[in-house]
Amino acid sequence: MAGPLNTGADWRAPLLGQARWRWWEFLLWALAFAAPLVLPQHALMVNEIAIVALFAMSLDLVLGYTGIVSLGHAAFFGFGAYAAALFAKLVMPDPTVGLVVATVLAALLGLAASVTILRGSDLTRLMVTLGTALLLLELANKLDWLTGGADGLQGVVMGPVLGLFDFDLYGRVAAWYSLAVALVLFLLMRRLVHSPFGATLMAIRDNRLRAMAIGIPVTSRMSVIYTIAAAVAGAAGALLAQTTGFASLDVLAFDRSADVLLMLVIGGVGWLYGGVAGAIVFKLLQDTLSSVTPQYWMFWIGLLLVLLMLVGRERLLRPRTWFRKGGAA
Repeated sequence: MAGPLNTGADWRAPLLGQARWRWWEFLLWALAFAAPLVLPQHALMVNEIAIVALFAMSLDLVLGYTGIVSLGHAAFFGFGAYAAALFAKLVMPDPTVGLVVATVLAALLGLAASVTILRGSDLTRLMVTLGTALLLLELANKLDWLTGGADGLQGVVMGPVLGLFDFDLYGRVAAWYSLAVALVLFLLMRRLVHSPFGATLMAIRDNRLRAMAIGIPVTSRMSVIYTIAAAVAGAAGALLAQTTGFASLDVLAFDRSADVLLMLVIGGVGWLYGGVAGAIVFKLLQDTLSSVTPQYWMFWIGLLLVLLMLVGRERLLRPRTWFRKGGAA
């Protein structure tokens, strides 16, 4: 009788172990929140990293945990940015309310778009997701009376966060606002991927046919996670529009989807901190290299990606193992 009674605890134990916080996670988030105060001259960079890290984590939900490939994730990011900017300009400037509205609208768009990724191969999904982003990009360009077209949506004035904290020129309030939203959504995503629901997502990623055979509702799971990822991406886009007071066609461009995919390649897929690490490395490299070689900074990013593919992420940190067979330390 002891065996069957302990079966539930046995399969839950690995999930509970993975969900347990490590000491370095507390340190990482503490340093992130302290950065705008300790390094006020880099507060705007911290804000940007927090936003793109949240965007990268949203893509990791569908790519790393569920195995849904996408080249058009910027559709939800840009939709959230325009929704938040238009809400602030036409309805009310409260950033928290605008964030909620943009997140809900992006989720609805993700729910509608999830129909397109339920059938076909990975190549089909690549083209369909890319096409969705291109459609929204052209729509934003044509509706210039609403979105500003190629000139961007200007005149967006945001009110104080929670009615208390005004956005300052140094970007410290913006950085703390983006970090707080990123942390809340990270906690929700962490809880999700370390739950039985998250385990079914990984089963779908590893073998979709086998997941269907054991009774996992693959179609509904894919729709739900795609909707959630779209909501998180929309929240990231809303943060960008709110903290910059501007929304342009750039938020819907293919480059935006490609950059976030590169971040996951750098940081690793299938764990949320891969998006965080990739965003930090990518943005710091972009800022540093573009100041040194403004015309060729993408060359060095490309070289890093080549090294990652040839050497491997783990071995790249240990150069002495690069030329050893099997990567022995």
